[in-house]
Amino acid sequence: MINDQILHGGDYSPEQWLQYPDVLEEDLALMKKANVNCVSLGIFSWSVLEPEEGRYDFAWLEAIIGRLYENGIRIILATPSGAMPHWLTAKYPEVMQTGANGMQNLPGRRHNFCYTSPVMRAKIHKLDEKLSEKFGKNEAVILWHISNELGGNWGDGACHCPLCQQAFRVWLKEKYGTLDKLNHAWWNTFWSHTYTDWEQIHSPASHGECLSHGLNLDWRRFVTAQMADFCREEIKVVRSHSDLPVTTNFMGSFKNLNYQLLHQELDVVSWDNYPLWHIQKDEVPVAVCAAANHDIMRSLKKQPFLMMESSPSCVNWSEKSPLKRPGMHALSSLQAIAHGSDSVQYFQWRKSRGAYEKFHGAVVDHKGGGNTRVFRDVSETGARLFSIENFIRGTVNRPKAALIFDWENWWALEDAATPWKTFDYIKEVLSHYQMFWENGIDTDFISMDDPLEGYALVCAPVNYLYREGYADKVRRYVQNGGHYITTYCSGIVDDTDLCFIGRHPLEDVLGLSPEETDAPGEGFENSFLYEGVTYTAGSVCDVCHPSDTVKVLSSYQKDYYTGYPAVTENSFGQGLCYYLAAKTGPDFLRAFYRTVFKKASLSNPLGASLPYGVTVTKREGIRPVIFVMNFSSAPCEIAGRGIWKDAETGSIYRDKLSLDGFSCKILLDGESTK
Repeated sequence: MINDQILHGGDYSPEQWLQYPDVLEEDLALMKKANVNCVSLGIFSWSVLEPEEGRYDFAWLEAIIGRLYENGIRIILATPSGAMPHWLTAKYPEVMQTGANGMQNLPGRRHNFCYTSPVMRAKIHKLDEKLSEKFGKNEAVILWHISNELGGNWGDGACHCPLCQQAFRVWLKEKYGTLDKLNHAWWNTFWSHTYTDWEQIHSPASHGECLSHGLNLDWRRFVTAQMADFCREEIKVVRSHSDLPVTTNFMGSFKNLNYQLLHQELDVVSWDNYPLWHIQKDEVPVAVCAAANHDIMRSLKKQPFLMMESSPSCVNWSEKSPLKRPGMHALSSLQAIAHGSDSVQYFQWRKSRGAYEKFHGAVVDHKGGGNTRVFRDVSETGARLFSIENFIRGTVNRPKAALIFDWENWWALEDAATPWKTFDYIKEVLSHYQMFWENGIDTDFISMDDPLEGYALVCAPVNYLYREGYADKVRRYVQNGGHYITTYCSGIVDDTDLCFIGRHPLEDVLGLSPEETDAPGEGFENSFLYEGVTYTAGSVCDVCHPSDTVKVLSSYQKDYYTGYPAVTENSFGQGLCYYLAAKTGPDFLRAFYRTVFKKASLSNPLGASLPYGVTVTKREGIRPVIFVMNFSSAPCEIAGRGIWKDAETGSIYRDKLSLDGFSCKILLDGESTK
């Protein structure tokens, strides 16, 4: 935990209210009522901190930090690079981003800066240094927040200006060494696009080269590397007068930046969580997606993270965003804690009076005061967080199952010009993750670079790209007793996006040889029989040749590949490998995973069969803490095995417990009740 506390608060923008001193005083009183102990300051304050070039005004910030600290509220202090002042873009127009079309952006919006620009770096570094010098050792400040939602808010976060083009070429030279190696890696003899000079290389653009998969993949890698360098430089500066930890707020499964690399620059992972509740009758898909994003963030460092932003009510940027129904705010907040967060924080504390986010949800409404349903929800949630703080301190999720979720695989798969173009990588991964969620089995999300040891089960859906060494890693894992699941369209290309020639890299582990992939059209739909039930084979079907040793659990029932395996199990060394050759629906996945979970000796902490909409997670430490969450509006009863103590009420439950709709119970296991 940061400051040994569960942090409760959020983004605070007092610079918007400096001419309203009564508002600032009201905020302090309301923060106490809402059980707020931490706020983020300075995120979009550049023009107020440096109203003109070289003239700094920190007096207002110092005064507000002092008043907050007097009232028991600690500070997460941001560097304000997320939004540039107009004096900067007017005097130095080169700091603004250039799009893939070669057109430079006009001033405005957020993250409209070139992350390569020496001018931009010099200007923000000077301000960062002044902030570090002034506040780096201030006892009220507990954490540095670098920029805001890096890469977001403007297209794909990439800049295509001449400076970035040159930096890209330098990056490629360092990676490949020679043009011959680059041309081979990108297969440039195709269409006669062999480069003969480094200066010929340009970033992907719709009016130029955008169909070279090697180029596209390396450009995405470069964008992450360059953003990491920008972030690294900001961190270096704030640490010049401070030894405080640093973070920056990620955006969950944000495609454009590889967080599995970017997190390495940070001490603490944080992210902004905005699930859209109540848009559809079934809340489970939203709950699953939110849980997965929490798990992705926690898995980056295998340690607790911070939920830096969430909405206490609604958002303003979605086509539709209903208000949270009673119980959902607390449930959604506790979901974050259950999956590894040490904070519940909001965007924003007080609604802006004007501009784009004036209708975005906030703790304090335009009417002011604390007499609103949202304010009461936030206050009650804060009280619940503080009541369990002692139980949460020192705990962390330690899953025994993992999903391979890899940014580079995502980029390559969805860029691939295949006959089966219907892939949504996130949806594919979530369809498998939901099975873990429904069964209350805690799960890590790991990249192909992460170790597999320590997991009883690893699932790698549509693992299209294999980085160097990955196949050998999987082979060792299964050989040593691991359970491994993979699917159609896996192991097709290497890390330069070149197709493997000859055998599949894991043919011996799979116990089969994929030959071709069908995308059956209308009238050619297929099916397969599994454990006595017929299931539909969906829009993608791998046609594979089984080895003599593989156990075929199910075969296709139609078309020219009738009898070919649809589901297989292969013993390899001490472990088992499963191959799902067809894209399927949730009914089959539920049946399949029930069997695999038993074989891998995986179950939820209650040992219970969970009703639809209910899930369980556990944070482990000296005193394990179990979260039982009901994302259905209907109450339910759960029959499990054991004795549990309610961490909030002290009630004892024996072998069963009941849950209201949209509610969470926090339990101590039997050993902890003594």
